[in-house]
Amino acid sequence: MTNSVPLGITLVQNLGAPAANTAAAAGLLKVLIAAKATDTAVELTSTNKAASGSKLPFWVVLGDSQQTKLYDANAVVRFLYKTGSLAPADHIAVEQLFEWEEKTLSLFDSEKDMNAMLAAADSKAGQLSGGSTVGAVDAVVLGTMYFVLSNAKSSVLATFPSLQQWFSRQVTSAAVTAALPIYTANIVKVLVREEPSLNNRCFNKDVEFNYDPSKKVLPIEGAKNILITSALPYVNNVPHLGNIIGSTLSADVFARYSRIRGNNTLFICGTDEYGTATETKALEEGVSCRELCDKYYAVHKEAYDWFGLSFDQFGRTSTDKQTEIVQGIFNKMHANGFISENTTSQLYCEKCSRFLADRFVEGTCPRCSYEDARGDQCDKCGNLLNATELIDPRCKLDGNSPIIRDSSHLFIDLDRLQPKCEEFIRRSSVEGKWSSNGLAITNDWLGRGLRPRAITRDLKWGVPVPLPGYENKVFYVWFDACIGYPSITAAYTPEWERWWKNPEQVKLYQFMGKDNVPFHTVVFPSSQIATGEDWTFLHHVSSCEYLNYESGKFSKSRNIGVFGNSARKTGVPADVWRYYLLSSRPETSDTDFTWDNFVSCNNAVLLANIGNLCSRVMKFLDKDTKYAGVIPAADPALIAPGADTADRHFIDDVNKLLAQYIEQMDGVHIKAALTTARDISARGNQYLQFSNMSNALFSDHRAQCDTVMALATNLVYLLSALFYPFMPATAASICRQLNAPLRLLPETFEIDLKPGHVTGRPEYLFTNIDEKKIAQWRAEFGSGTSA
Repeated sequence: MTNSVPLGITLVQNLGAPAANTAAAAGLLKVLIAAKATDTAVELTSTNKAASGSKLPFWVVLGDSQQTKLYDANAVVRFLYKTGSLAPADHIAVEQLFEWEEKTLSLFDSEKDMNAMLAAADSKAGQLSGGSTVGAVDAVVLGTMYFVLSNAKSSVLATFPSLQQWFSRQVTSAAVTAALPIYTANIVKVLVREEPSLNNRCFNKDVEFNYDPSKKVLPIEGAKNILITSALPYVNNVPHLGNIIGSTLSADVFARYSRIRGNNTLFICGTDEYGTATETKALEEGVSCRELCDKYYAVHKEAYDWFGLSFDQFGRTSTDKQTEIVQGIFNKMHANGFISENTTSQLYCEKCSRFLADRFVEGTCPRCSYEDARGDQCDKCGNLLNATELIDPRCKLDGNSPIIRDSSHLFIDLDRLQPKCEEFIRRSSVEGKWSSNGLAITNDWLGRGLRPRAITRDLKWGVPVPLPGYENKVFYVWFDACIGYPSITAAYTPEWERWWKNPEQVKLYQFMGKDNVPFHTVVFPSSQIATGEDWTFLHHVSSCEYLNYESGKFSKSRNIGVFGNSARKTGVPADVWRYYLLSSRPETSDTDFTWDNFVSCNNAVLLANIGNLCSRVMKFLDKDTKYAGVIPAADPALIAPGADTADRHFIDDVNKLLAQYIEQMDGVHIKAALTTARDISARGNQYLQFSNMSNALFSDHRAQCDTVMALATNLVYLLSALFYPFMPATAASICRQLNAPLRLLPETFEIDLKPGHVTGRPEYLFTNIDEKKIAQWRAEFGSGTSA
């Protein structure tokens, strides 16, 4: 239908140029095509919302004497084509298609429902014009479909042949070719956002981090083989935040770092289940020791799983394998003459009719006068004790004052092993760069001179002593606990000796609280020396001081503090807990957990620094009016080595900080490395600010903007690796947004996401925590100062 319309029309744009993928742009094209097809003059003008008082994107003013306004594009098409004058049957057919376009076709989301939209249009293609004529229905359907049809891949269009043929005819018609230049000049160009997939990735495959926890890890000849242990937590209680940061979480950070550096890494931990502590707790709860261990092993594992700890094996010490290896080590020590027998004076409770193991005794510490010192150690001053040294001892089971009786026990002759132990410590502490507090504690022990130390106890729950006359005794837990590392490894692989008796190829890193240091640096190495076997010895010891809670102590009995199984109740993601604890890691002195600092850390650091950078970059890149999620190419001249540009200076600064981070992590300076990672993120924010990443930069300085976006997205990818050891779920979110795999940590900052790489959709990494939560959580978890 080409009847001329004697009146010209004026198209008034009210909200500026519409984006090409909007209903406003579709309406504009409908009107322009209809006007050109009916030889109607069109004048384009504009106003603004403030002046017009209207929120509509445009309207058409007819050239009649009343200056009639039409606000609906389809109404304008009807007017221009005079569809009301058609024969009734033709008019009904046209109106049915108009209604279908209005009620069905135009309601599709052109990005999310592209295929469904194409299929719907294809189903009506037979009712559209068969030649080059542009009818009223053609005008409205083409207006609605143009963005999709002009951006769809040819392979996609080929699956809708009828629609494809119709579109080819229409876009070459005189009316449409005349309308399109005007349309293009009055819209904002929009790119079609490709859905991210494996097929539209374009990245440096050498950086891909392939870690399969289901595959057994064994030492590899010529590789850097790293064996990591975390101090085995006592099974008899729920770990609190201080326990978690003191060993397990710190070890997890280093294990994750070691893996993304490409090292062959094994991470071992488990519950320490034998000894007096277990018997005491079992008596309190009225269950057997086995039942107690089963219960609390599950509690520990659930807590560590929630915190995202990546053990290759989280095992237990109450196993047959533990018995086998402990007895094997003892037998070799005994055969080599480093075990002696002696009669000791022990506390005996006449009311209980039993010798009291250390944990069954409390009293006043003879060194610092702390009134609740245990029979084996004072928690206040940290000194190891013998129960008979306590002042005013008392039985924990019934409060009775025990008497002293003699009992025969076996001792490890640490005094005879001290020279070789000192030799090992001198070598290892230098080569492995031990933590300062770990070395100080060890040297203090050595300085006081090692003495024979009992390795058996009058208990039932433990590894049996394989000597005649000792059938009713078990090994002291401090002797067999460290042997739990090899036995848990043996539960992981029958080839455990390839890790533990392979000093030429394996480096052993051990993480613990300061109270556990002597057992790892003196007692266990001395036991290894005493066997005469070629053991893998400690390479690096990393020990922590204490984390306090709101200036007080954690106390499960008084409901004071956050414990491993209660952190999740706050609704705060595990990564936020991980970050805060690691930023407060008590490396050289005690630190304090406070709710104020916890909330501030989330809001002022994670959200404002790291979250802000990732959000700004990903949202800007995602906009379909800019990059539609496709990484652009950086200008080589702007990033070339030696170039005096802000972009090159940015690269150089990141490389300096990256080298610092690697040096810190290699030396197990975890807290400092986390600060450096944060500094790299802050440098990224500074770069975006200096570069003025904005709409103006995109439109006026495209090459510069492309360079900024290429560098910024690649910095975000680097940050995923830097923060992976600390916040693994956050790293996974970053990689998901980038449509990229988890990555290895490189030596230098490179463009690893290449031009043309299609990213994923933006996500929020962190959310704001309302400061009102501080008072709520303090009331829920207690105030340490009131303990």
